[in-house]
Amino acid sequence: MYEAYPGGAQMPEQQRPPAPASVLTAVKLMYAGAAVSLLGLILNLVTAGSIKTAIRKADPSFTSTQVHNAEIVAITAIIVEALLGVGLWLWMAWANKRGRNWARIVASVLFALNTLFLVINLARPHAVVGLLYDVVIWLIGLGAIIFLWRKDSNPYFEAPRA
Repeated sequence: MYEAYPGGAQMPEQQRPPAPASVLTAVKLMYAGAAVSLLGLILNLVTAGSIKTAIRKADPSFTSTQVHNAEIVAITAIIVEALLGVGLWLWMAWANKRGRNWARIVASVLFALNTLFLVINLARPHAVVGLLYDVVIWLIGLGAIIFLWRKDSNPYFEAPRA
């Protein structure tokens, strides 16, 4: 059995401090990442012809059918990647804004994966505009991670203790 806190009241629950400016800036950057991901999708779809050119340039021996099939695969991958990216940006923004420490760690892992994918994208056929987009997304992620791990953000991510 539990007894009431002396004086008849229950022990007050420790509240999470308000989000510091660094966390709010990181969240804003994550929302910007989601918006840029959507814009990138539109931009990549508009410049789909440059994908075909890049595929032909990478392997001139491809037949028209092979180029067409590779283009469809590339465009499908762009759509799936962009929608997944938007979802992850929004999920991380919401979870980090709520002070979930696991979300800060997941965001860091996702940034590390994004860094790896950027390096891989440099080695495969790509449109210059697409590469520029990848760099902008990476820079937004870098900014968000820096703000999430600033010293003044740490108390916000510490779980309140009863």
